[in-house]
Amino acid sequence: MVPLDRGRAPAWVELLALDDSALLAQCEFDRFRASGPGGQKRNVTDSGVRLRHRASGLAAQASESRSQHENRARALGRLRRAIALTLRAPLDAAELERYLPPPALAGALHPQRGLAPGRRDARFLPALAALLDLLEAVQWRTSAAAGRLGVSTASLTRFLAQDATVLRAANERRRALGLRPLRA
Repeated sequence: MVPLDRGRAPAWVELLALDDSALLAQCEFDRFRASGPGGQKRNVTDSGVRLRHRASGLAAQASESRSQHENRARALGRLRRAIALTLRAPLDAAELERYLPPPALAGALHPQRGLAPGRRDARFLPALAALLDLLEAVQWRTSAAAGRLGVSTASLTRFLAQDATVLRAANERRRALGLRPLRA
């Protein structure tokens, strides 16, 4: 997890708020020939896409489709997820004591369902990034994070388990701290 400079707004907030063309403008863009299934055309066209965000060094690629445009959209989605999973804005002890969910996370809270947005919802990645900041501040204790948000630990775990990559990353971090893994 990459900590960010506390003198300014968290980079994940800025980066996840960008539209696709603005985020793409901050990336190095490579095309490559993808191997694997897809017929003869797949091996003769540069349809695979690799993006590397210059400022953060994060990278994503896609080569599932024979369409470079579809692969670029998939790679951008993967880059956004990598931004949410990797870039952290740590909370210090004073901020944690008077913690109020930031707008990205507050907008994802539902009175009856807890953390509501699904992974295809535009609010999912910003809410995820803010939740990971909170989890990092409470040493990945889900009960402490859930209590600060006013949701159940089951709701918090379900939110993380919507995406296998997110759950795997959360469990890696918990394992590093000696905590049991979350179950889907």
